[in-house]
This record gives sequence, structure tokens and C-alpha cells, in this order.
Amino acid sequence: MAAGLYPDVSPHAHGTLDVGDGNLVYWESCGNPRGTPAVVLHGGPGSGSTAWHRRLFDPSLYRLVLFDQRACGRSTPHASDPGTDLTSNTTPNLIDDIERLRHRLDIGRWLVFGGSWGSTLALAYAERHPARVDSSC
Repeated sequence: MAAGLYPDVSPHAHGTLDVGDGNLVYWESCGNPRGTPAVVLHGGPGSGSTAWHRRLFDPSLYRLVLFDQRACGRSTPHASDPGTDLTSNTTPNLIDDIERLRHRLDIGRWLVFGGSWGSTLALAYAERHPARVDSSC
């Protein structure tokens, strides 16, 4: 096991969320379903969530939510398709997508964590929805 990482866990729930403009965003949840909710925002643009991201939080304490931002990872359509229109892939729309996912999963407040571009998106989300964020890192 790499230093500082928790054991690998599998998602106990996953799906896609229609966020409009022809985009379906992939999401998954793992860890303790009754734990402290935390969402992980991947870097990019273009990458996606990975099994490694699931290892960043103690699965006995956290209800961890990962999702692939518009046109990334397992979300569709994917940016690698030359026919994909990326005009709706904007920071305000990504913030709205996070909020739609929070509603869909019936989460009141959550910890918002991001790496690289995801940290910028986490801060932008926290600025727009401060009442929905327990903390942002």
C-alpha cells in the first residue's frame, strides 16, 4: 500500500446523471453510506476519477462521491470524440453539475476536495454554494 492511502474499496452505488446539453455525467459512491459526505473533483481537463481517488479518504468514516466531469472519463459524450461539442463545458455549468449531483444523492452539505484543476473547481463551487460546503480542500 502506498503511504497515506487507504485500502481500495469498490463503489456501492453508481450511475449517470443527465446534466443537460446532451451530457451524461458518470458518478459513483463508496465508503460508509452514513459517513461524512465528501466529493472528489478530478484534475484535467480530460481526465476522470480513478480507483486511486477512492483511497484518499477513510472509507469507514466517509461517504465518498466521485464523478467524471462533462466530456471526461466515463461521462458522455467524451472530449476525445471529434464530434463532441464542448461549448457547454464551462466552469458555471460544471458547478451546476456538482450541485445537481448533490441534490440527486440527497446530500445536505459535503466536504469538497479537488486536485489540480479540481481544486480550482472546488473553490469555485464553494464560492457559489458556501452553505452546501462543510470544508473545501
